[in-house]
Amino acid sequence: MNGSNAGLNALVLSLPTHNSTVRMRVWRALKDTGCGVLRDGVYVLPAGSGNGVLGEIESEIRSAGGFAMTLELKPRTAEQLSEVRKLFDRSADYGALIKKIDTARGALPRLGARKAQTQLRRLRAGFDKIAKIDFYPGQAKLQAAEAIAALERGFREAYAGGEPRSSKRRLRGLDPARYQKRLWATRKDLWVDRLASAWLIKRFIDRNAKFVWIGRPSERPRNAIGFDYNGAQFTHAHNLVTFEVLRGSFGLDRDPALMAIGSAVHFLDVGGIPAPDATGLETLLKGIKQKARNDDELLAEAMRMLDFFHSAYTDKASGGGAGRLPVSQTRAAPGEGASRPSSALVPAARPGKERV
Repeated sequence: MNGSNAGLNALVLSLPTHNSTVRMRVWRALKDTGCGVLRDGVYVLPAGSGNGVLGEIESEIRSAGGFAMTLELKPRTAEQLSEVRKLFDRSADYGALIKKIDTARGALPRLGARKAQTQLRRLRAGFDKIAKIDFYPGQAKLQAAEAIAALERGFREAYAGGEPRSSKRRLRGLDPARYQKRLWATRKDLWVDRLASAWLIKRFIDRNAKFVWIGRPSERPRNAIGFDYNGAQFTHAHNLVTFEVLRGSFGLDRDPALMAIGSAVHFLDVGGIPAPDATGLETLLKGIKQKARNDDELLAEAMRMLDFFHSAYTDKASGGGAGRLPVSQTRAAPGEGASRPSSALVPAARPGKERV
């Protein structure tokens, strides 16, 4: 918030005593918007913040039979402005958040990767929520930002587990015909990006692909195409995760369903902009992973699930109508006949052996 803009938007209100639902809804809206309490029944926001929310609350209160009026106020002296700023002091909120971050940092190694990532996301969301209503940010915000950044660094150090670093390699268009009936290698203990990438390979790039799960890059068979590890042919590049790199490299970016799936995979793998169905995708994959006895079974189930996601997204993009299978299940791969491929995998193969 620009300190030179000393104006305030104010809401003077008297809530109806008989409607507890409205009272609770108004209280939550005022709290979430970060309103300061000038006195009982008088709430203020710096001018230019809140996106008209005070006017919306005024209308709701009036509709429920209460009294509400929005006003514009402007402090006349520096002392008054200083008092107003105190209403928006978020130091205590940041302090409480930093305590939670410190506790999480100590517990990080014991939580396991997924629980630690969930905890990290909650704390990041908590920071973002406070920052959104921190109209006069200062040292407290800087301290909290550094604390959450340190926690994120600690998470990466504890659970990177070979997670690929983003390369600066430029994407270039590739001919799928040169990638048929190939062996593909990635890190074992599959999770979101590797599962989705393997599905994309099998369904849209190389329908006869076989997979091998490796513990480290040096275990990659000489004839295998690597993906999603440091030094692999297909891995994170710039701000793209491996799924997005594969999708772009093979000209699949025009498929709106694959774009939607990619958004969810990106968010679950490296964070960023939340995707609408990311939570649902993560929940389903967690359930599959708990039941699967090995990576082969995990991928087999994940492929069926991603087929459903793709069909639903395709149906939505086309404006309704019958769902449809991924393109590679209805169309032959380059140089192949038109028979429909099988997505079945050979389960329980020994480490380092090929999987269909």
